[in-house]
Amino acid sequence: MDAMTLIAVASIVTAGFTTSIGCMMPAVGEGRAVSSALTSLAQQPDASATITRTLFVGLAMIESTAIYCFVVSMILIFANPFWNHVISQAAGK
Repeated sequence: MDAMTLIAVASIVTAGFTTSIGCMMPAVGEGRAVSSALTSLAQQPDASATITRTLFVGLAMIESTAIYCFVVSMILIFANPFWNHVISQAAGK
């Protein structure tokens, strides 16, 4: 297996793991955050505005983690900097 094939396989596998774990874990975090917010709203309905605002900010931050993982996986698949390095090393030989 040459270097290009090895880098391609490693990039695709890494992108798959990044996307799968990067989507599962934020989904679990969002579920737990919503569950805690609903429990808090049931116990203190007077604080609903504060709880809801804080919930939405927290959900946005959790979701940004999933978006970053998606961006990293797309970079590994379509704009991999390691391929350019290997091509330049092969041209120098």
